[in-house]
Amino acid sequence: MAAPAPNIGSMSLPHGFLEELRSRVSISKVVGRKVTWDQRKSNQAKGDLWAPCPFHQEKTASFHVDDRKGYYYCFGCHAKGDALSFLRETENMTFMEAVEELAREAGMAVPAADPRAAAIADQRTELAKVMEEAVRHYRLQLRTQAGLAARDYLARRKLGQTALDRFEIGFAPDHRQGLFQALRGKGIAADLIVEAGLCARPDGGGEPYDRFRDRIIYPIRDARGRCIGLGGRAMDPAARAKYLNSPETPLFDKGRSLYNHGPAREACGKGAPLIVAEGYMDVIALVEAGFAGAVAPLGTAVTEEQLRMLWRVHPEPVIALDGDKAGINAALRLADLALPLLEAGQGLRFAILPGGQDPDDLIRAEGAASMARVIEGAAPMVRLLWQRETEGRVLDSPERRAALDKALKAVIARITDPSIKAHYAAEIKELRREIFGNQRPRTAARTGSRDAKGKWVPPPEPPRAATLSSMLASNLGLEGTERLREAMILAICARHPGLVAEFENQIERLSLHDPALETLRRVFLRHSHESGERIAQQLAAEAGEVLEHLLAQPHVRIAPPVRPDAATDLARMCLAEELAKLAAARAARAEIADAAEDLAGLADEGVTWRLGQAARARHLAERSKLDEAGEFGEDREAMSAWLQSLLDGSGPRNGDG
Repeated sequence: MAAPAPNIGSMSLPHGFLEELRSRVSISKVVGRKVTWDQRKSNQAKGDLWAPCPFHQEKTASFHVDDRKGYYYCFGCHAKGDALSFLRETENMTFMEAVEELAREAGMAVPAADPRAAAIADQRTELAKVMEEAVRHYRLQLRTQAGLAARDYLARRKLGQTALDRFEIGFAPDHRQGLFQALRGKGIAADLIVEAGLCARPDGGGEPYDRFRDRIIYPIRDARGRCIGLGGRAMDPAARAKYLNSPETPLFDKGRSLYNHGPAREACGKGAPLIVAEGYMDVIALVEAGFAGAVAPLGTAVTEEQLRMLWRVHPEPVIALDGDKAGINAALRLADLALPLLEAGQGLRFAILPGGQDPDDLIRAEGAASMARVIEGAAPMVRLLWQRETEGRVLDSPERRAALDKALKAVIARITDPSIKAHYAAEIKELRREIFGNQRPRTAARTGSRDAKGKWVPPPEPPRAATLSSMLASNLGLEGTERLREAMILAICARHPGLVAEFENQIERLSLHDPALETLRRVFLRHSHESGERIAQQLAAEAGEVLEHLLAQPHVRIAPPVRPDAATDLARMCLAEELAKLAAARAARAEIADAAEDLAGLADEGVTWRLGQAARARHLAERSKLDEAGEFGEDREAMSAWLQSLLDGSGPRNGDG
């Protein structure tokens, strides 16, 4: 789905007109013609409306309309805009056609356009047409005899005709005015060709000359699909610049553009990861290997605006840079840029490729499966920053460790989001503990001992006050044990929100002791049919403090399925087990309570035997095999029936089994 175009036409309208127009028209009425609202999720009284997205295929309602603010946003494909952009995308209207349509609905007259602003918009339209003519010219040149060497090079890079057509790759022969003369022959003015950045005027005067000569040409398109610039790769190894991009023009701002932006955004809207590579060939190799959500900056380090563009496409881009020193340094510069911009649910992961390779090298050498493993193993940004501060350091003295602490605190201080800052501090504290362990006073060494090999073994660290006062150190009892299980269940769901839909029925039946955890459960159920990313966003927005407190509890934080690097399969297995054990314990306790009530006051010698068998059933229930969905299914029903038969008096008598 193409991105909403900038409101270029708005510059030709009087100041304040569009705001007045938007305030008079209800966006829910405009959008409501194309969608069916989800009544379960929507709150029309508050202008909070949800529906399946009209821009991509989906079954759940991830398309959100805020009637009071006048905007829509899809959490699946990331389409967003106002009533004007919605009309343009769904009705294929121009900007002014959409303005006129809404103005009629609002009973407003469209004022006369500002001629100067209209002229600027027209100029940009003309420049885009010139760029398209240049793309056609260069693609044709690739097929000629002059493009033979370029075709051979592309064939060696394993680019077939499908890739050449998809990315519209062309060739600029080594002619001083080849493109200029071709475009002039089509009646395009010389000034317009120069303005588009395709040609330049000599310093000493004379006719313009082609900027791109003896280069393979890669068209650069914006999110709407317009060609805004070109990239050229030199065929001559001795060329001053291996890669050359178009200069800054009214159309092209390389610090605000991404190669393959539009197709990558569409792919990410359908669930593909967003992969940020270094150059054109890396992106092409990734896309051809099946990683459709690949983009690249344009010859420079990622800028702040490009980073924000990446986050608008995907909340957690994977930065796949070369594994050499330059690639590592580029990754670290990007991490430093991102630190103050981090928000809940919005981060970066880093996939550093092995052996100094780039994605194109790795895919050609080892195939797409190797690249997939690198992407899946991408590390969170905190690990990259930790590696920078610790790699190569000798930390054998208090002074050196203090210097490390100072450097790490400086890193954390650059984070502006309080919640993220706290989580970074906790993660770095854990990483630091893995290196240094628990520091003990020197006097404790005197009470140590030596093992069989004569090696000194320090005494165990005495329990801390926080540990002694925790739930794990207290006499839990049945209720305390259930509280621990409840906390673990919701913590696993929070760390792996993609599992919520799979276990929705069990989560819905949970009865919780802690009202705070009940808040989390309601968020899970309210958003159970949405993506894991969307659930995580809603958790942070609706129950951030509760979630933070839950994940900070020691017995939760150290659990393998709750650790940040826990595999989903492990989390699924542990979640199924905790739900089953909790259900089994409660079912057995209920059966025993019913038995005690039914048999109260009876002096039957079988009472003791029956209650003993019920207790044994509870023990067996907790160990019973889980079914494929992770529920205590047929085993629970069998246990219940067996207990009932015992309590009805049909169990073994004295002398039996």
